[in-house]
Amino acid sequence: MHPNTYNTHYNKKHIEELGKMKQETVVVIVGAGPAGIATSACLNLLSIPNIVLEREDCYASLWQKKAYDRLKLHLAKNFCELPHMPFPLSTPTFVPKNMFVKYLKNYVYHFNVDPLYQRSVESAWYDKSAQKWVVTAKNSVSGLVEEYVSEFLVVATGENSEGFIPNVYGLDTFKGLVIHSIEYENGKKFGDKDVLVVGAGNSGMEIAYDLCNWGAQTSVVVRSPTHVLTKELVQLGMYLLKYIPCTFVDKMVLMLSKLLYGDLGRYGIRRPIKGPFLLKKETGRSPVIDVGTISKIRTGDIEVMPAIKDIQGDRIKFTNDQERQFDAIVFATGFKSTVRKWLKDDGGLFNEKGMLKYKSPDHWKGENGLYCVGFASAGLFGISNDAKNIANDISRIVDDGN
Repeated sequence: MHPNTYNTHYNKKHIEELGKMKQETVVVIVGAGPAGIATSACLNLLSIPNIVLEREDCYASLWQKKAYDRLKLHLAKNFCELPHMPFPLSTPTFVPKNMFVKYLKNYVYHFNVDPLYQRSVESAWYDKSAQKWVVTAKNSVSGLVEEYVSEFLVVATGENSEGFIPNVYGLDTFKGLVIHSIEYENGKKFGDKDVLVVGAGNSGMEIAYDLCNWGAQTSVVVRSPTHVLTKELVQLGMYLLKYIPCTFVDKMVLMLSKLLYGDLGRYGIRRPIKGPFLLKKETGRSPVIDVGTISKIRTGDIEVMPAIKDIQGDRIKFTNDQERQFDAIVFATGFKSTVRKWLKDDGGLFNEKGMLKYKSPDHWKGENGLYCVGFASAGLFGISNDAKNIANDISRIVDDGN
């Protein structure tokens, strides 16, 4: 069966399901990003029936519709493979967006992953008397509310469910363009503009670099200390972590980074006290993988600014009391989880922000057949491990019950 990338035509099976308005299955998976399709694939290999519900009209919508043009996977391909399917040998070490989307297309086809699209989940609760999960979802095509009942529920909406723009005093008075990074494609339309990028993670730094290359007068807000590494240093560090304690790997990588970049504090970029890999392990914060941005900062083509104090019209005041005029603001300020909006009876698996309370390795399993994948701040590598663990655990429970 070929799943259509945008699934504008439902197959016969789906039409029958729509007619029932209520359907029972073994596993309901909410979300058809890489986390959801990986979990479905693992379950399919074990012949465990499952239904994937996706609010958008395609799988991996962040990758297909909301990722900027020059994006590449920030880690080497061997750390970004989904379960049971390596990248082709011809794939470059750092995979471009379009190649990754093609990989995902082949993945859903190969493992018969067939999500129900345009289903926005409104609630999911555990029926203790029936010992089943009850999931209601609005079909945005028909306008009807559908019900799905299952023994197991997998939350695969992940940490990047919705773009986050912080509250900035006076932002509503800004006269120029304000967008989140998920709306940014490339810098073509910003070529003659003064643009402020807010956020100095990987997306923010790469967008600043792209804007500069398109001729925009680019500034980037760097509020917090951050590590800057090359992709080769990250690759080296991840390899060494297999054999050497994190403390020693951090010292080695930081020494090489300092030799390469020197003191970035003079440009407004401070290093955190903890090393890059320890920080990633403890907080989920990744180091910035430099794509050329630091060179632009050194030459003055990209200016580093501190945090925004307030905005008045098209003028932005910073915490160093410097004031500048801008035509556009791109918020590369991350994402937030939406799981708290619809999931009931989570048994304390998630905190008030919809993020996990528990650390690895027990993070992926909750109570009453509840699981989550894509919340461990461990990227595609973590998603792959979680998906396999979840499928194997469900298979064990199903086998024990037979």
